[in-house]
Amino acid sequence: MGGTVTWLEDQPDTVTDLPVFGSESPMRKVTEGVAFDGAWDAARRDKVRDLFDGMAAEWSARFSEARDAAVTDALERSGATGGKVVELGAGSGLATARLVERFDDVVALDLSMEMLRYQPDLAPKVRADASTLPFPDDAADVVVLVNMLLFPSEVDRILAAEGTVLWINTNGHETPIHLSPEAVVDVMPGTWEATAGRAGTGLWAAVRRA
Repeated sequence: MGGTVTWLEDQPDTVTDLPVFGSESPMRKVTEGVAFDGAWDAARRDKVRDLFDGMAAEWSARFSEARDAAVTDALERSGATGGKVVELGAGSGLATARLVERFDDVVALDLSMEMLRYQPDLAPKVRADASTLPFPDDAADVVVLVNMLLFPSEVDRILAAEGTVLWINTNGHETPIHLSPEAVVDVMPGTWEATAGRAGTGLWAAVRRA
């Protein structure tokens, strides 16, 4: 495990002095436990699903232009290309809208059925637990995770050999579900390298096998 991260120059609109929020959220420990220790079971799955089911109706109102900037910047500067895109943790479709503008074949997956109900019909929707993805090996050219828990072995399994993992935190280091690009590279199986950037209030990393 491990690899390198190359940071691009911050975009002019970048905000790094963020108010404390996500770093004090219980979801931060869940995020780290899932990625590094595989701390995921049926009880935790159900708790997370119920949490996001309950937030679905108001979820779209949480996005702002400053948060959207990280998604747009990632798509413009990451160099991510390919035919098949799988978005994990697609939620109510805020990032999905950007993906379908750029890619022809996008699948939007989420654990929360309520989130998917609020998502416009932009792409095929799949309700599933990302710890056991319903896709074959090497199925995706790009795997996109926006404020989403990272299950390293499953992402590695479904990603094509020359594929890209696009990791985006729209509120930067204060996103509740946050891992630094360095942590993402470190936790993925094998040796990886990443290009990372910041825009608006967010950060992103395009992670590829070395």
